Amino acid sequence: MEDTSCQKSGPSKDTLGSPVPQETPAHFIHVKLEEYEPTDFSTKELILKKAREVCTCNRQTIITFLCRLFPVLDWLPRYNIKTQLLGDVISGLLVGIVTIPQSVSYSLLANQDPIYGLYTNFFCSIIYVAVATSRHNCVGSFGVLCLLVGQSVNRHLRLAGYGDDSSDSSPLPGNATSAGNGTGACDRSCYAITVALSLSFLVGIYQILLGVLQLGFVAVYLSEPLLGGFVTGSSLTIITSQMKYLLGLKIPRHEGVGSFILTWVDLFRYIQNTNICDLVTSLVALAIIVPVKEINDRYKEKMKAPFPIELLVVIVATVVSHYFNFETRYNSDVCGDIPTGFRKPTLPDISLFSSLAIDALPIAVIGFAMTISLAEIFGKKHGYTVRANQEMIAIGMCNLIPSFFYCFASSAALTKTLLKESTGTQTQVSSLVTSLVLLLVLLWIAPLFYSLQTSILGVVTIVNLRGGLRKFRDTPRMWRLSRLDTVVWWVTMLCSTLISTEIGLLVGVCFALLCIIFRTQRPRAMLLGKVSNTEIYEDQSTYKQLSSIANIKIFRFESSLYYANKDYFKTVLYQRTGVNPVLLAAKHQRVRAPANTETGNSKSFLGTGFDCLKQAKKRAEKPPADACPPSIDMHTLILDCGAMQFIDTVGLSVLKETYHDYKKIGVQVLLANCNPSIRHRLREGGWAGETGSEGQLAFHSVHDAVQFAERWYHVHQEESKEKQDALLDSEDLNFQASL
Repeated sequence: MEDTSCQKSGPSKDTLGSPVPQETPAHFIHVKLEEYEPTDFSTKELILKKAREVCTCNRQTIITFLCRLFPVLDWLPRYNIKTQLLGDVISGLLVGIVTIPQSVSYSLLANQDPIYGLYTNFFCSIIYVAVATSRHNCVGSFGVLCLLVGQSVNRHLRLAGYGDDSSDSSPLPGNATSAGNGTGACDRSCYAITVALSLSFLVGIYQILLGVLQLGFVAVYLSEPLLGGFVTGSSLTIITSQMKYLLGLKIPRHEGVGSFILTWVDLFRYIQNTNICDLVTSLVALAIIVPVKEINDRYKEKMKAPFPIELLVVIVATVVSHYFNFETRYNSDVCGDIPTGFRKPTLPDISLFSSLAIDALPIAVIGFAMTISLAEIFGKKHGYTVRANQEMIAIGMCNLIPSFFYCFASSAALTKTLLKESTGTQTQVSSLVTSLVLLLVLLWIAPLFYSLQTSILGVVTIVNLRGGLRKFRDTPRMWRLSRLDTVVWWVTMLCSTLISTEIGLLVGVCFALLCIIFRTQRPRAMLLGKVSNTEIYEDQSTYKQLSSIANIKIFRFESSLYYANKDYFKTVLYQRTGVNPVLLAAKHQRVRAPANTETGNSKSFLGTGFDCLKQAKKRAEKPPADACPPSIDMHTLILDCGAMQFIDTVGLSVLKETYHDYKKIGVQVLLANCNPSIRHRLREGGWAGETGSEGQLAFHSVHDAVQFAERWYHVHQEESKEKQDALLDSEDLNFQASL
């Protein structure tokens, strides 16, 4: 396709293949860009080429493959002990200290025994070191995922016939199962971890498949407002689920639609049964932890390390509960016996895969979305590259392998990652230090937490969700920036809270996609005006002091043109320009019809001589207003296609219709700022003529199109005037001869 542009040179011999004068206006030449020859694409050759690359086996390819699969082989040999070890050790110790109470409290959220939270954080920290590309992510138990795991586990416990009370360790008759390690009948705790590790196995499979198939782009559909609303809604749900531990109430754990409301109804229904001991210790712990955490956040830049108030409160609460015997004296719930050491590896229960397949999907998506988001944020901040697909494989391995060692699903944890980065970590060696801290707890220290109240664990969980609740303060600023993003945030948050977390995520994704479709289906459209003494054209409704071009309308459509917005394109085009070519063409036709009939009758009955007299009389008389065809205030319509990324076949048909409709009323249509793919589609489709015809009237800029339209109209007017003068002279001679 030929593109036309304004050049300071002599006239060209080429002419446009549309209603253009025989002599092209001065200072215009055709800019004919020669395209590269398209390369021959052969699917067979491509497959063979990729197969040769994959199947090539030599020492270098093996080393490259291992380094890509295990990035630790690349950065560990270059590790600088003098400059990096101190920061990694300090950061690892601090994160490990914070991880201890969080591991125990999040186990409660996942409906598991405390020891399994320690297992999860220990194994994930070691595995992530070997396969991750991020230097700052801290992988382990994450509140939102623990909530999803707990909901799935609780649902399967009910299906298996176990009661809601954790003290109920026996299945109902007919529901006895065998433990995964073959040690005997499986009680409630055993069945709960069996469901959790089977779920973790499926989550790891999903994430590894997404990484191997290079589907890391799926994470981009989880926008920041969507994730923010989901995390806030999940935080409210988690806080609600922990309130019964703070009050020491024995109420069932509700799941599914409306669980948030049903839980609060039960809380107020059984509020008279509140355990005073649990309530007092919870309030005291909140009064201590929250102010210290606020001080840590406010002065984190001045403090070398945050004060580990959570661990201190846990230790003091455990000692006080032990010596005052809260369990027997006040009937307070405690963690109970936490075993030391590790259990023998086990296999996931294959029979649960069919019922857990759907539950694992949102956990996998949220897990890799949080992991990739945090990895990319800190990668950009510290200037290193993160491979999204490798991160998906890494977090998949952190779920797949630990599922054999009694661990539940995990991902990068926001709070611990922020702490890890702020305390000066340099590499993932800090995760190894964190694992050593957890190893000490698993081997020797864990039994000391026997008397720790579950209300304290609930307090630790709630305090760590403050970040999600703070998002409410950002909504006014978000509203000023983007109202549509704010609506996405609120819809996702409310659905995640009031309906359920899984449905809330699904509704949020669907609603965000609908918003994108709505933006492209009804985009902004405007008429452009010229900035004085420049070649710049901007929106007349937005900027002042823009001059309009006489008899030329410049229309910009800020979206691609495709089947979903084709009707809106034509509607808004007619509204902005004030010219509906279809209606005007119909009016022209109605005006011409009586005139043609009258002319035919005069020729039949009055003869040639009277006809000449009538024509002379018509020239002297003014026709009535209703007999005049409607006039329009433009001769050229320029479509600015700079915002169009693509047009489909329906969009091409709309452009063709627009061109021909306006051509019928004497208005030519020009295109400007078309990208190469659109120009190729226009050339192949022949939007202004037959396919392959020259002169498609597509210009490189709006200014070129405006200059061409002005000169074209000037030349066209001169030619029309010459023809009209010649016609008038001929009619006068015929009139005189008839006399």
